[in-house]
Amino acid sequence: MILALDVGNSQIYGGVFDQDELKLQFRKTSKNGNSSDEFGVFLRTVLRENYIEPKQIEKIGICSVVPDVIHSIRGACTKYFDLNPFILQAGVKTGLKIKYRNPLEVGADRIANSVAAVELFPQKNLIIVDYGTATTFCVVSAEKEYLGGLILPGFRISMEALESRTAKLPAVEIIKPLELVGRSTVESIQNGLYYSNLHALRGISEEIKRTYFNGQNTVLIGTGGFSRLLESEKVFDHLIPDLVLRGLKQTLEMN
Repeated sequence: MILALDVGNSQIYGGVFDQDELKLQFRKTSKNGNSSDEFGVFLRTVLRENYIEPKQIEKIGICSVVPDVIHSIRGACTKYFDLNPFILQAGVKTGLKIKYRNPLEVGADRIANSVAAVELFPQKNLIIVDYGTATTFCVVSAEKEYLGGLILPGFRISMEALESRTAKLPAVEIIKPLELVGRSTVESIQNGLYYSNLHALRGISEEIKRTYFNGQNTVLIGTGGFSRLLESEKVFDHLIPDLVLRGLKQTLEMN
């Protein structure tokens, strides 16, 4: 079995693959202060609570946008699983042609998403939108060229900015509103968060198609924790919440 760990700014998103089947998914709040022992005990516990023995894990893959956490998780893998984990980082094989001016700047999670999308939809122009702490757009051509992307404040960051930088606006639950115009302060914030993200998605994706793909058929993929919030709008061609884990597993196997 393969243990895949996506270490984000807010959460660690993990999964266990038995060959191509994703048997388990879990999330943990990510904190820079966690020790290798804390990570190791958590990982072994979550596996056992889901009827998977830690000794069944044969390989571990990690992609991270939080460099300070990698050292602790690497130590946990070594001490608690007796495995040296694969780290998705610059220099590993991905099958992509990175067109960033500095390829080292592309986040490991964005690479993993793109690797999985190219495998699932070969020879297709792709737009991958990941709704995490930040909302990221990745643009990949049918020739496997990673053309670049956009990074926007995520749902939660936007809400927290309103709450922390204003005197009277409260923190709110992030939900799909019942109508466009809110009838209270809470509803107005919820509606603003939802519809700003929805129309950013529609507008940016259409502009990418026109500018980079000459209006050709393009597969729009949604992923990440908040992507399901927009599922009923039928904007995405495909909604694949576990895309990053699948891309990480695939990259581990390439290397």
